[in-house]
Amino acid sequence: MILEQFYLSCLSQASYLVADETSRRAAVVDPRRDVDEYVAQARQRGLRIELVLLTHVHADFVPGHIELAERTGAVIAMSEVAPVGFPIRRLRHGERIELGDPETGVILEVRATPGHTPESITLAVYGHGRDAAPAALLTGDTLFLGDVGRPDLLGAAGRTAQDMARDLYRSLRTQILPLPDEVLVYPGHGAGSACGKALSAETVSTLGEQRATNYALAPMSEDAFVAAVTDGLADPPSYFARDVEFNKMGHAPFDPGLELPALPAEHAVSRRGEGVLLLDVRDAQDFASGHLVGSVNVGLSGRFAEYAAAVREDGQAVILVGGGAETVEARLRLARVGIDAVEGTVDESAVLTAKPELLASGSRLTARDAAERIRGIPALQVVDVRGPGEFAAGSLPRAVNMPLPRLLVRLSELDPARPVLVSCAGGYRSIAAASMMRAHGFGDVSDLLGGWTAWQSEHPMSTT
Repeated sequence: MILEQFYLSCLSQASYLVADETSRRAAVVDPRRDVDEYVAQARQRGLRIELVLLTHVHADFVPGHIELAERTGAVIAMSEVAPVGFPIRRLRHGERIELGDPETGVILEVRATPGHTPESITLAVYGHGRDAAPAALLTGDTLFLGDVGRPDLLGAAGRTAQDMARDLYRSLRTQILPLPDEVLVYPGHGAGSACGKALSAETVSTLGEQRATNYALAPMSEDAFVAAVTDGLADPPSYFARDVEFNKMGHAPFDPGLELPALPAEHAVSRRGEGVLLLDVRDAQDFASGHLVGSVNVGLSGRFAEYAAAVREDGQAVILVGGGAETVEARLRLARVGIDAVEGTVDESAVLTAKPELLASGSRLTARDAAERIRGIPALQVVDVRGPGEFAAGSLPRAVNMPLPRLLVRLSELDPARPVLVSCAGGYRSIAAASMMRAHGFGDVSDLLGGWTAWQSEHPMSTT
């Protein structure tokens, strides 16, 4: 049996290549959109990718099933109840997919595990078809390490989070927990993903370890489980709903080799006036020193795709600002979350040499200067763009919590005529939020340099 994990840290997303060494037949599970690595790995091992399996309709990223099927001729397969508008092989609960000999070869068994979504499946991987138990589980977003998939991402389909949590309880206890402790658990996401609450940083575990340590697998009633998994859920990132619809419809294949046109800075600023998002992907300090008027900064050093999707309006075209290698990488990462409408790029050197009237600078305050503003400006709006759990542990005086993934849809709660101070954990999210506010007409916006970490160093006893 060949079972290889491909982990994408910037999206906390895992995909898998499963194959039978004798037959050389292979399947890829939940691939990311840039599929070269799977194709290269299959070629290196002498494998034929015949099947692309999706564990469910994803909300946080756009998988590369269409790209991989186009490259390899593989068939796309999902649950028989998957609500998609493109051709798929529809998989039944209990169906066994033979990658090798039915007795001695690798078998994938489909287990319907609704709860995160109605169509969620878990794939049980048998090293030999005759084995009494699988060697591994590819759990998608049903079971994570330390957590389970959040049950609240389907509200528009008429199911409540409580309804879905009840489905999840039964799925876990009938399809996963009866298996032996030594079965390996390979999840669809790790720490940092918004598809759960408290995911582990580990990327593989055993069912026995999860049974002992995962709060959601502890013995409890169905009602207690529902209460536990629905408690403390933050609002999902605003782009999740867009990606769900995108993934239901299908998409045109992504071509990573396509070169984007290089645009003059003047043209980019003009297009910004017509509604295009100028997305500056440089380091925060470089951005603060000088950037195109109206541009928004989301640096490549962090969770770029997730936050870039959060600062972009529905259907908004994008122009990327940064160095050549940076904009190539940025385009790839945007495609992974379904943002294909990239018109072109502006080289960072063009920003620095642009006409002065095209340039702006950002206001970043030290913790000491921020404290003076809070004390001296009664009208100051203090906005903390961290997650609710981070905010609950302590924040700046007078701060209100507006997590960055939902900030765009909550801007109307703030007064653009009043000054704003934005904070986060270390400064990455706050400069993105501050620049987005300025792009939406807020006149006086600063962010806290070094974030909550810097504030605590200066004010060690501070709490909300």
